[in-house]
Amino acid sequence: MMDGLKPYPAYKDSGVPWLGKVPEHWEVNPVKRYYAIQLGKMLQTTPTSPEDVEVPYLKAQHVQWFSVRTLDAPKMWASPRDIQQFGITAGDLLVCEGGEGGRCGIVKEIADGFIIQNALHRVRPRDHCRNDYLQYVMRVISVTGWFEALNNKATIAHFTGEKFGSLYIPIPLHDEQTAIVRFLDYKDRRIRRSIRAKQKLIKLLEEYRQALIHQAVTGKIDVRTGKPYPACKDSGVPWLGKVPEHWEVRKLKYAATFLGGGTPSKANPSFWEGYIPWVSPKDMKTTVIIDAEDHINDEAIAASATSIVGPGAVLLVVRSGILRRSIPVAINLVPVALNQDMKALRPRGALLMSSYLRALIQGNQPRLIDEWTKQGATVESIEHQYLANSYIPLPPLPEQTAIVEYLDAQTAKLDAAIAAARREIELLREYRERLIADVVTGKVDVREVAAQLPEEPAEEEAGTEEEEPVADELATVDSQEESNGEE
Repeated sequence: MMDGLKPYPAYKDSGVPWLGKVPEHWEVNPVKRYYAIQLGKMLQTTPTSPEDVEVPYLKAQHVQWFSVRTLDAPKMWASPRDIQQFGITAGDLLVCEGGEGGRCGIVKEIADGFIIQNALHRVRPRDHCRNDYLQYVMRVISVTGWFEALNNKATIAHFTGEKFGSLYIPIPLHDEQTAIVRFLDYKDRRIRRSIRAKQKLIKLLEEYRQALIHQAVTGKIDVRTGKPYPACKDSGVPWLGKVPEHWEVRKLKYAATFLGGGTPSKANPSFWEGYIPWVSPKDMKTTVIIDAEDHINDEAIAASATSIVGPGAVLLVVRSGILRRSIPVAINLVPVALNQDMKALRPRGALLMSSYLRALIQGNQPRLIDEWTKQGATVESIEHQYLANSYIPLPPLPEQTAIVEYLDAQTAKLDAAIAAARREIELLREYRERLIADVVTGKVDVREVAAQLPEEPAEEEAGTEEEEPVADELATVDSQEESNGEE
């Protein structure tokens, strides 16, 4: 058994598909028998009576697993009766009705006067039950995929109050629930600490990786000797500083040509049945492009603003929310087409190598974001005029080759260490899910172990583990062409 824990002495069939057998003395009944469920208030944008006041409210976006965010709450109008009916206090469990139906978190601290919108359920325990125990149960149900089976995916998924209240769950005695929560909280704190330590290691490795690339591509060190260059000159570029005396510094438009993209009409499905990879920001998760999620045909290219980009170009995301902190960049190894939020840079062979240009962008992300992006725009975008007229350092081609080969060797080691740390984080998260499932479904008995655990203060919210950036953020664009489906 996991962690040396033992099973209960006797079990019975729960009659619930996701649950299986449970300890013989546990109850299995609908949630509504043990918890009071209140759906939130429909959004009210204007007052309807003299008594109405503006109050902060929480919606589904404020609730993540095991946490509730309250700092950026919007406001709506509500009556005193609404505030009483839909109000929130510390200890309430908030459960998403829409979106990821069933996702939930407990309110730790909250000011007076907050209410919930009707995308959330507020849950309060009756009798001998605990919200923190139910929170763990809900997580297990989510991992099994049972919520997806309950919710209607044909249109918009809704975890209605009826579905929630009728959901059968295991209910141990109150003291046993307390032991389960105590044990899982203790284990969760340790797992989170381990994950945070590995995330810190990843951050340090990534920072070192970027610093290493920056030093090599800007001439701060001669990769052939491992020493500084003997003579340098002022580049005239603030972010670049001095460069080796024999290096050139030119505007990018004199070292590369540019090619944009476009979106073929979505109204013509046949356009999207081709063999040509159509690269958009969501495909820019690696530094080498060999395929894309979407494909188009020759007719689509002829009927739109996109065109074929031959192998060996440097592909940039030029319009996306991800540009707040990084510039996704890759080299295509196969012919591709681009959507309008991408740009291809074709280096002029006598001056610039694609792999050196990619490294130059990778090693100077914060500086180039400031120089290339349009400041203050609603959607971050790289402006062509800023990009084309920016100055870049140009070592002789043999030196560019040496820099790229050096960086390939050095970053491969760092990438392997980063990948190993990420895999360890993944395993820790998988272990935590298995542990929670085994404990809340009664596969193991933690009562004796929980009684022996030391008292520990609750961790500060700032100390919680960080989630990896969502890859889909690359695809979050406000594109008129995408919306219209036309060029």
